[in-house]
Amino acid sequence: MNITHSKSSELITNKWVGGTTTQLYIYPENSSYAVRDFLFRISTATVETEESVFTKLPGIQRKLMILDGEIKIEHEGYHSKIIKKFEQDEFNGDWNTKSYGKATDFNLMTREMASGEIEAYTVSDFKKLKINEDVDFWGIYLYSGKANIKISNKGFMLNTGDFCSVLPEKEHLEISIEPIVKSEFIITNVRFM
Repeated sequence: MNITHSKSSELITNKWVGGTTTQLYIYPENSSYAVRDFLFRISTATVETEESVFTKLPGIQRKLMILDGEIKIEHEGYHSKIIKKFEQDEFNGDWNTKSYGKATDFNLMTREMASGEIEAYTVSDFKKLKINEDVDFWGIYLYSGKANIKISNKGFMLNTGDFCSVLPEKEHLEISIEPIVKSEFIITNVRFM
């Protein structure tokens, strides 16, 4: 089992045309978003302009969840919707996509050999997460709050903006969360095909 804990201060934030983006995790770890040679990528972004045009990413499936704010997202020729906190949209990276409104979002990008899910949890009391044995990757992002987390026998204290990655390698996995204050988590799981 491979577990990493990345503190928010260790994560790299870059500018994009509509705001900033922070890469939380990329797999394989030696791959590059710029080269587009990743199997999957997890990031957060701020949208600081009222209207944004999304970068086209052919061959990549995207899931986007709003963490703060609200946007209207339009996929030309497909669908449009308003997304509020902890709501999400799924779309193909080569669609012509625009958004309207300012927000902070959470992104999961996958290629054809992977698929994934993202889910938000607000935790006030001890919580044990339901674990699917056939998952190849777990990502745990603390959007707000402070909590102790235990992954099998390894423990961490997470602060706002920290990210934990887990590659269980088909081992039995247990994840439990003990919040110090009310905390908001985004949990990602990815399966390889």
